[in-house]
Amino acid sequence: MASTRDNGTQARPQVHDAFDNPPKGPVGVHRGPRSLPVRALPYLLVVVLAVLCGLGLWAAVSGSLPWQQTHTDASRVISSHLPKRSASSSSDSKPSAETSSQEQASQPSSQSPSASASSSSPAPVVNRGTQVAVINGTRITGHAGSKRQVLVNAGYTAVTATNPQGALPGVSTVRYRDEADKATAQEVASLLGITQVEQSSVASTPVEAILMQ
Repeated sequence: MASTRDNGTQARPQVHDAFDNPPKGPVGVHRGPRSLPVRALPYLLVVVLAVLCGLGLWAAVSGSLPWQQTHTDASRVISSHLPKRSASSSSDSKPSAETSSQEQASQPSSQSPSASASSSSPAPVVNRGTQVAVINGTRITGHAGSKRQVLVNAGYTAVTATNPQGALPGVSTVRYRDEADKATAQEVASLLGITQVEQSSVASTPVEAILMQ
């Protein structure tokens, strides 16, 4: 019998369907829990892929893989500790050492006596501070003074012009007392145009130039 509400209206009857009484127990499809290896597999693939990319980049930059580079470095270290001189090189060096010792032994004997003599006595040196006398043996007035000026212009600092005293030589001559003044006398003769140069103990000064023409 249909029921009535308080307001006097007639209530609708309740209609029941299959969804009002759902079956007991789980309804629908559910996944079960996954194992640890299955869950770790994606991370492992990412790590392997990163390692492969790193190796490829290393090979592109260095031209070799890391273990190949290590093998090369080990070979260099081993080769650096090996002896560099071989038996053949040491045997070849012996004759060369003997040859050089023979050459050194033969050098003193090859020197000439003149070379040893020249090394023992020093060569004469021109000394423009040596006292030089220019003697006028001609009848030209002022001839000795003009020649004196030639020597002064050449750098001689102790030159005097005088008249002759005593015997005179037949030609213009430059005389020197000591062997140490020989180079100076030769330069004086060259400057004055005199060819005769001789050592004499009767020279009035260490070097004297006698003008006869």
